[in-house]
This record gives sequence, C-alpha cells and structure tokens, in this order.
Amino acid sequence: MRSNVILWWFLMAFFVACAAIYTIWNLVDPFHGYVEWVGTVALLFVAFMSAMIAVYLHRTYQAQGGELPEDVLTADIDDGDPELGEFSPWSWWPIVLAGSAAVFLLGLAVGHFLLPIGLAIFLVAIVGWVYEYYRGHFAR
Repeated sequence: MRSNVILWWFLMAFFVACAAIYTIWNLVDPFHGYVEWVGTVALLFVAFMSAMIAVYLHRTYQAQGGELPEDVLTADIDDGDPELGEFSPWSWWPIVLAGSAAVFLLGLAVGHFLLPIGLAIFLVAIVGWVYEYYRGHFAR
C-alpha cells in the first residue's frame, strides 16, 4: 500500500507541474497572452483529487498496523484470501436485473411507456435474487 501512496503523491506533483506548464504556455503564447482558467483550474482540481486519495491511502496504511499480505513478497496466496461471502455462479438473476436496467434506461431515451415495464422487471429480479435459496434445488 505504501507504493500506492507514493504513486498518488507522484500523480499529484505531475498534475501540479502540468498546470504550471499549461499556465505558462498560455501566457507565452502570442495568440493568447492571458491565462486560460478552465484548463488551469481543471488540472489543479485533478491534482487536489490525487492528493485526497494519497492522504486517504496513507491514513488507511497507518491505521491497519502493518503491511497487507499483497505487499509482502514472501506471502502465499492464501494469506490474502478473506471470506467474501457466498455467491451463486449459476444464478441468472443478475442478468435479469441488468436487463431491467436496460429496459428502464431505454424507456428514458425512447418512450416513457417502457419505464413501468423496466420497474416491474426490476422488482421481479430483486425478489428472485433475494429468495433464490428459499425454494427449488438450492433451498435451505
């Protein structure tokens, strides 16, 4: 994680340098001769966002009390393998849920009559996904 912190601080310095070069270039340019504020402010905001991510990662690195298994070169694969939960690789409900989102967004773009159809498919997909372990072959 320490290398990620260094990378984000490097990106922040890079974008500050880009903002300075961009501003100087606009001032030196004979066609402009003035600061083009949109690009300068956008580059400074990107530098600020990179600094925010670097500070967050640094604080997280300090709070965890040591290196992550992914950062130790001698760590095994099993050292960084937490239990993430139970997932159903055979489940079709996420595809139905994505289809409902597609129908809903298509209704926003094409015709509003598709909005309730997409919402209805969404409700069926959510209920089916939540209750897929309560009936059928995989019931508990």
